[in-house]
Amino acid sequence: MSKKRVLIITQEMKPYIDLTDISSIVSGLPTKLQEQNLEIRVLMPRFGVINERRHRLHEVVRLSGINVVVNDEDYPLIIKVASLPGARLQVYFLDNDDYFKRKEMFHDKKGNNFEDNVERMMFFSLGAIDIVRKFGWAPDVIHCHGWMTSLVPLLLKTQYQSEPIFDGSKVLYSAYQEESFEGPITADFHSFVKENTDIPEDMLKAFGSGAENELNVGGMRYADAITIGSEEVEDVIQGEFDSLDVPKLAYNNDKDILIEYAQFVKSLTDTSVE
Repeated sequence: MSKKRVLIITQEMKPYIDLTDISSIVSGLPTKLQEQNLEIRVLMPRFGVINERRHRLHEVVRLSGINVVVNDEDYPLIIKVASLPGARLQVYFLDNDDYFKRKEMFHDKKGNNFEDNVERMMFFSLGAIDIVRKFGWAPDVIHCHGWMTSLVPLLLKTQYQSEPIFDGSKVLYSAYQEESFEGPITADFHSFVKENTDIPEDMLKAFGSGAENELNVGGMRYADAITIGSEEVEDVIQGEFDSLDVPKLAYNNDKDILIEYAQFVKSLTDTSVE
C-alpha cells in the first residue's frame, strides 16, 4: 500500500527563516510525520533573506517555467530545492525576482509594510497550487501555516474544486501569533482578490479588511480541520477556533506539540472529505 501524502505550505521554516512559532513547528513536524509512515513535501517562498549558498539551494529546471498571473501580469515561477538538515526531506522554494529577491520579508528597513505584500501572498498561493499540479503528486492532507497561506483553503474549494489532483484532499489550517505586518494588507483586499481569482465576493467576508488576524480567521473558516500553533493568540483567532465545528487541535503546553500535531495529521489521512 502506498504511503499517505502530506503537503506542508508555509511562509517560514528553520533553518531558513526563524521569526515565529511557525518555524519551529514546521521544521520539526516532517520527521514526526515520517514516523507515522507519511510521505511529506514542503513548499515555502524563497525570500531574499535565505542564503542560497549556505543552505545549498539549487533550481529544479523541470519544475520551473510556470507563469503566475497577478494583476493581469505574468510572473515567472522559479522552483528551487534544498535538503532539510537532519531529515530525509526536500524543501521546495517558490521564487520570483520581483517578489522575493529583496533582503527583507514583509516591511522595509524603516518598518513600513511593503505595498505589494498582498501580491506576494497571491503569487505564493497560486504558485503553490500550480506546482502541486505540475508535480502530479496528489496530497491526502494539505497543511497550511500562517497568514500568507490563508487563501489556499478557499481557493481549493472554489477556483480549483474540480482539479482531480485535489480530489479527496483535506485542508488543515494552523493559526499562530505572528505580528508580521500592521493594518490591512492592502487598501481594498476584497477587490484585489476578486480581480485575481474566481472566488465569489461573498465568501471573502471571513477575511474582513485583510488585517493579519483576519486573514488567519479566513484561512480557518474554509479549512477542513484547524489547529492553534502558539500558546497565546489574539481573541479573534481564538474565538473563530472555538466556534468552528470541524476537527481541531488546541495548543497544549503540557504535551509534545509535534507529536500531537503528527497524530492529528495522521488521523486526517485516515478519513475522507465529506
